[in-house]
Amino acid sequence: MTAVSRRTLTLLLSSLLALVLLLGSLVATVPYVALGPGPTFNTLGQDGGTEVIDIQGHEVFPDTGHLDLTTVGVRARLSLGEALLGWVRRDEAIVPRDLVFPPGQTNAQVDAENTRQMVESQDAATTAALTQLHIPLTVVVAGVTAGSPASGALRDGDVLTFVDGTAVTGPAQLRTLISDRPVGAPVRLGYLRDGVTAEAAITTAASPDTPPRAIIGVGTAVRYPFTVKIALKDVGGPSAGLMFALGIIDKLEPGSLTGGRYVAGTGEITPEGAVQPIGGIQQKLRGARGQGATVFLVPAANCADAAANRPAGLQLVKISSLDGAVKALDLVRSGGTPQGCS
Repeated sequence: MTAVSRRTLTLLLSSLLALVLLLGSLVATVPYVALGPGPTFNTLGQDGGTEVIDIQGHEVFPDTGHLDLTTVGVRARLSLGEALLGWVRRDEAIVPRDLVFPPGQTNAQVDAENTRQMVESQDAATTAALTQLHIPLTVVVAGVTAGSPASGALRDGDVLTFVDGTAVTGPAQLRTLISDRPVGAPVRLGYLRDGVTAEAAITTAASPDTPPRAIIGVGTAVRYPFTVKIALKDVGGPSAGLMFALGIIDKLEPGSLTGGRYVAGTGEITPEGAVQPIGGIQQKLRGARGQGATVFLVPAANCADAAANRPAGLQLVKISSLDGAVKALDLVRSGGTPQGCS
């Protein structure tokens, strides 16, 4: 009887110890984070009482619809139990922590990088939107490569005014005017320096691209003819660019891009208006649909993932460029069906 009791006691203690160890492992933190639907923000509206897109010096036109940018929420310091639960939930993705918080970087450094990317996306969105609307931009030299064709001819701060007699209206157009000619061809550039107009004769060189294109070796910055200020708290990264650009266009043009509909979307944008892929498409789709969106603008490269995770009631629209997005919204507004994701 005593032997049986000892064996029973040993078994109970072993089971209890195993349970304690199991519970301990479930609450111990693991090197993973959970990505889930984040908040959405209407680029045509306000955030905390402040216009998300505030334009001064140009007439603006209201729109009662939505052009929502979407975000991904991040839950860090997960326990093993939370990670296991997240792996079976459809509205979350469990990913290695290093993908969100690169090793060797502090949280402050990660936040600073996200803020830098957000500022760059705002500038790219403004340039792309004004170019889409054919609003001339002032292009300024911002860096001359040593030993390049422009070295000694142009300086930082020079305002570029024409290329072979054609007025410069934006950075993308300037790039096209130069790169469309053969490598080694002469080009005549007009510029304004300290209030004085001048011109320079420059012979193009080959870029390091494959295949090479004609370049003169200058970086450029843009000055806008009026003020576009984008204010959004606690949101970083480059993926809001497309929706910022569409919001700027909608505010500057009479009428409505949305037709009063609830449109959301995502996508990094270049100053030339190309729409590039982003991360977290599954979570952004669910976040948008949860807020009431019925149309979602998807970067072309994210279409396959979006189609596989489309929430019911959400129309997916495949987007490759800002111009394509404007045309797609025109179709949606008129009752047509733009190209979707499949």
